[in-house]
Amino acid sequence: MVAPYRIAIAGLGTVGAGVVRILQQHDALIAERAGRAIEIVAVSARDRDKDRGVTLDSYTWHDDARALAESDVDAVVELVGGENGPAFDLCRQSLASGKAVVTANKALLAHHGFDLAALAEENNVSLMYEAAVAGGIPVIKTIREGFAGNDIQAVYGILNGTCNYILTEMRETGRDFASILADAQRKGYAEADPAFDVEGVDAAHKLCLLSALAFGIRPDFNALPVQGISNIHPEDIAFAAALGYRVKLLGIAKRHKDGTISQRVEPCLVPEDTIIGAVEGVFNAVYTEADHVGSNLSVGRGAGAGPTASAVLSDIIDLARGYDAPPFGVPVASLSQARWRDHGDDRSRFYLRLVALDKPGVLAEITAIMHDCNVSIESVTQRGHDPDNPVTIIINTHLAVRRDIETVGNRLRELDFVTEDISILRTELL
Repeated sequence: MVAPYRIAIAGLGTVGAGVVRILQQHDALIAERAGRAIEIVAVSARDRDKDRGVTLDSYTWHDDARALAESDVDAVVELVGGENGPAFDLCRQSLASGKAVVTANKALLAHHGFDLAALAEENNVSLMYEAAVAGGIPVIKTIREGFAGNDIQAVYGILNGTCNYILTEMRETGRDFASILADAQRKGYAEADPAFDVEGVDAAHKLCLLSALAFGIRPDFNALPVQGISNIHPEDIAFAAALGYRVKLLGIAKRHKDGTISQRVEPCLVPEDTIIGAVEGVFNAVYTEADHVGSNLSVGRGAGAGPTASAVLSDIIDLARGYDAPPFGVPVASLSQARWRDHGDDRSRFYLRLVALDKPGVLAEITAIMHDCNVSIESVTQRGHDPDNPVTIIINTHLAVRRDIETVGNRLRELDFVTEDISILRTELL
């Protein structure tokens, strides 16, 4: 008989309780697939008396999650959250004491992933994080194992279900960001403090890990430009739809021919007739480009108890089977410091929306500024004609350098006939 694989779980919220529930419901099935039983030995959470819908009586309880690092287990499952504090202490202490770590904590890994990977390697244990990116989509395994024989040129996609839900609802209902966000909070799709989601930070944490894994580089969250969706107006959603696009918050990482890497999170106009343009609601989508497999797109639920707990269990089962691989696909010594491409050098088409007084010479001055900044116009559309009130002007550009389009925006904002702030969105050609 093979001894059970013993685990401790820190954090019994939605995901932690989900892990316990799956293990209790499918214990025989999981044991058969893992080749041995998986046994919960100890747990920790803030509230010992909370009803979580699962039985916890047979597990040793610890009020301090960090105590699990010293428990008699093979692996510690960290589901506490947060980039520092108890989560970081628990992971560091567990790895240092020779225990594998399974985590869903993308913030922790985006900021400390390299150091934790080095600690895992030093102590000959595993650091697993399938649940940290895209919930139920096995994107970490896909890149680290399925594409191990490929040179990956790009990885990008819809990495935050909350933002995708809000943008979908804005398009379908015509309502503004604030009212849709309130609905998302009532339905449990958004946190009480939604800033990490709607300002793009959550997606950026995930993209940081995907970049490291895809390109063999050290995670570097601070090198990642981030723009969220809180300033997206219903007018932009509607105008994008009229042009055949949908607004999506994308995380995009690419390796260029000169070896530099660009990564960013920002709302983009995506063609509605592409697969990724049709991914709606709370779903995530991750797209990769690699030399031998070509293009690959994975779509699924990116959050929630079931999908995320399922991803956690997949890591635990792999560990019970004896799986061992470097967290970012290569030994720590092989992880290079990326040569980052200047964000201003990005080339794309862009969408601009401005509100201006309807008077002679306005379009001439706008086009003159764009000409001065080396930005070529593909089309200009004026919505409405009213000499007494401002009108909306939509401009779509040909390929332009981001630095130039930002200069255009700054110069247009200085004009006395521009009455509102200007929306500038990248048009992504997927």
